[in-house]
Order: sequence, then C-alpha cells, then structure tokens
Amino acid sequence: MKRLFHHYRKRSRKGEAERYTKLEDVASGPDGKEGGRFHLSTKEAVKRFRAHALVEEKSHRDVVRVGLKDSVWSDLYHHALTASWPAFAAISVVSYIVINLVFALLYMAAPGQITGLSHGMLLSLFFFSVQTLSTVGYGTMSPIGAYANAVVSVEAFVGMMLTALATGVVFARFARPRARLMFSNMAVISNEGGIPALCIRIANLRMSVILSVDIEVALSRLVMSDNGHLVRKFDQLLLMQSHVPVLRFAFVMAHVITPDSPLHGRTVAELENEEAEIIVTVTGTDEALGQTVFARTAYRFDRVQHNHRFVDIVLSRPDGRITVDYTRFHDVEAH
Repeated sequence: MKRLFHHYRKRSRKGEAERYTKLEDVASGPDGKEGGRFHLSTKEAVKRFRAHALVEEKSHRDVVRVGLKDSVWSDLYHHALTASWPAFAAISVVSYIVINLVFALLYMAAPGQITGLSHGMLLSLFFFSVQTLSTVGYGTMSPIGAYANAVVSVEAFVGMMLTALATGVVFARFARPRARLMFSNMAVISNEGGIPALCIRIANLRMSVILSVDIEVALSRLVMSDNGHLVRKFDQLLLMQSHVPVLRFAFVMAHVITPDSPLHGRTVAELENEEAEIIVTVTGTDEALGQTVFARTAYRFDRVQHNHRFVDIVLSRPDGRITVDYTRFHDVEAH
C-alpha cells in the first residue's frame, strides 16, 4: 500500500509539472534527450510510408441566446432537416393526427352531409378525413352536401400539398451529404526526430474515398482585448500537409511547434486558463456521392497526450492485402 501511495504521488507530481512546462519542452522526453527513446530506421520508415500511401465542446443546447428569437415557422425547412429522427417522427405523427382531427370537427358541423357513418361519429369522421387527406377514398363514406364537398375539396388540396412537402423533407434528410469521418479521441504531442509536433488522426469510415480533402486546425482562446473585453481569438495552426488528394483509410495531421507556432512557449496551465481549444475542420468531396462533405471536432488540452504517438493501424498481410485495424484507431503509445 505504501508503495502504491508513493507511485500515485510521483505520477501526480509529474502531471502537475507537465501542466506548467512549455509544450515543446514536455515533448522532448523526461531525460532531456532530443527525440526521446523512439527512433525509426530508414527501412521501417519507408515501409510505413508505402503502406499509408495505399491507403464540439459544447452543443447548441448549452448556449442561451438572449434577444434572439429562434422561430420555427420562420425557418421551418432548416428545423425539419436538423431535428433528430425521433423528434421529426413524433412531430410528424402529432401533426398528422391534429390535421385530421381539425377536419373531422369541421365535418361534425354538418353531420348529415356525410353518408355511411358507423357508430362513433367523431371517430368515423376522423377516418373519413384520413381517407380524404390521403386521396384514398374507399367509398364507404362520401359527402353529399355543398358544405361537405367544399371541406373535402379543401382537404384534398391540403393533402396533396402536405404529401409533396413531407416527401421532399424526408428525401432531403436521407440525401443530405454526411462525412463519415472519425477523429481520434485524443490529440498527441510527439517528438519523433527531435521535433515536437501536435498530431491528430482522422479516418474515412466509408468504402468510397474522399477526394481533395482540406484540413484546417486553429487554436481558439479567450483573451482580454485592449479595451478590457473578453474576446474569442483564433490562431491558425499550420499543418505539414493541409491538403490530401485522396483519403482512403486514415491520415495523421501534424502541426510542428516551431518558434512561429501559437503553441510555442505556452504551458498547459496557461492554455486552460484561456479556455483554449484545438478546433479541426475537414472538407472534402465524396467520390460516390459527388457532393461536398464536412466534419469538425474540438480538443481541450486535457485531451492532449504528451510524449505519445498513434499506433499504426495499416498493416501488410502475408497474402499481399492491406489490413486496416480500426479497433486500434484511438490507441496511442509512449515514446
């Protein structure tokens, strides 16, 4: 027990020291040697290069907007597309029942003008409204008066309009392009080759490739402006390769922490005080859909591992095929 206690205190002190150590110094390894203890031979580096060549944060619900009305009716199409499927289905069913109930009450104003009513007038008129709204018209119940025929005409027109709108919205929800991209749970600061670099891994989860992928990484911070107001500042983190012609499996984006980097000379404690986040946005064209897809994520600095690198998930099989192990996509290892 005493040994476990000392081990825990040692790890806690090490973590506390890292929070107040500059990022580029933390990445240089505990023994102060450049490059740490991990080195790739030229043969291994070429092998991995060839293998790879084959291949928020807070949500909107956490934000309270004062002085801005988000009216559903003024932006109905956007709300219909962005609502979750359970909410969309529930609203559709409730709206369908309410519309038919309203027309059933209109028919009740002149019950003698609807023939073939069975027991339960309101229920029968409700089902008559369903048949009219969907233009099914089984013929058991039918209008015979001028009032009833006028209401039926209005309902048939409303039914055609609603059917067209509902079909369009459902199709748009299914056809809306989505980027099936996966981001690593953690970002890492590695020091392979003696150069500190912030690395994040992304993966394409579809069988089809994503073409012309553009990646942008920014450091978001809350800073005090000259006039004494807190403002959100975005500093671009330049990547070694921000454009990927073809994303087939996985790709590791890397930002080298040079003296010109916004991360140079900063400690984790300083960045946490500024509510700093690493924001990643990815844009590309899905080869199968031919449409532009987007994806984004964000990392707070408690999700950044120092002196680590991502494990390789692209391997060559003895039969010449390539294996991509997505079960190890989020795994990292110390170096």
